[in-house]
Amino acid sequence: MSSDGGAGRVTPEAGEGRDLAALPKAHLHLHFTGSMRQQTLVELADERGIRLPRSLTDDVALQVEPTRRGWFRFQRQYDAARAVVDSETAMRRILHEAALDDAAEGSGRLELQVDPTSYAPFVGGLTPAIEIVLDQAALSERETGVSIGIVIAASRTRHPLDARTLARLAARYAGPVVGFGLSNDERRGSTAEFGPAFRIAREAGLLSVPHGGELLGPDHLEDVVQHLHPHRLGHGVRAAEDPELLSRIVDAGIGLEVCPASNASLGVVEQAAHVPLRRLVDAGAQIALGADDPLLFGSRLLDQYETARKIGFEDAELAELAASSIRISSAPEAVKRHLLGGVHDWLASAPATL
Repeated sequence: MSSDGGAGRVTPEAGEGRDLAALPKAHLHLHFTGSMRQQTLVELADERGIRLPRSLTDDVALQVEPTRRGWFRFQRQYDAARAVVDSETAMRRILHEAALDDAAEGSGRLELQVDPTSYAPFVGGLTPAIEIVLDQAALSERETGVSIGIVIAASRTRHPLDARTLARLAARYAGPVVGFGLSNDERRGSTAEFGPAFRIAREAGLLSVPHGGELLGPDHLEDVVQHLHPHRLGHGVRAAEDPELLSRIVDAGIGLEVCPASNASLGVVEQAAHVPLRRLVDAGAQIALGADDPLLFGSRLLDQYETARKIGFEDAELAELAASSIRISSAPEAVKRHLLGGVHDWLASAPATL
């Protein structure tokens, strides 16, 4: 394999079957509560006397229909999990374990998405909540070797003025906070009304990383691109339904954070293997595979690469996916060079026997 100084494409070569956990990669789509280990959820719930829904403890991935009712079922489970995160200690544990799990799967860069509104009541406010997250991120980065950036995310279910408050908070901590996002049900709220919040974030040098193109199709993506000016799109897979739109997204250099298992669990596709990954790659899209909410979807980062392998991506293509995730991350340039060098070494190594 070759690349032009770490910024170019991986050159395909023959060979397959290399250990995907050893492939350096960046994880750019992971939510704070949704990253929680199931055992941690159970232990925290037991400590608090909270009775969890069986669906959170039965080792079966969530599967809902792509309707408002289906999303409500997903949100209800997510809220049940979030209820155990009511202290600084719990917050620190979740973040550190997310870093440990990423390290075990070859992720050298984690950009973790957090809405501090959810945890602020338990730790004294929005500012203490984000400072706890940032402090633990720095500690976990030193201990695990995983470079960590934080994305502060607003919710479509709350007023756009709340998003502006969070954008100003994100701007204040620009540096360790690397981006500003917008999550939750795409069918809620007016995309344009969140534009001012994203302008605050962009003017502070933060990446614009809203969700889009998951539950809703090309028309919604058009709105997100027009009003929020994304650097990356959380999901974005529905762009494959409109080749002209996809071409414009590619030409604009907008990355896609593609989460196959999540899309299957939420009914966007019937199976993870049905995500139009090949179509997106063939169109020239810059892609970072992500796990989204492994607690609910039962599938972590490594599983997304294994899905790509199952649908026909050979090792050179998997290496290019990993390289793409690194290039569209906000990691420091030294971290990018190191990880891209590791991708080169991975592909240059002898494949395992399948």
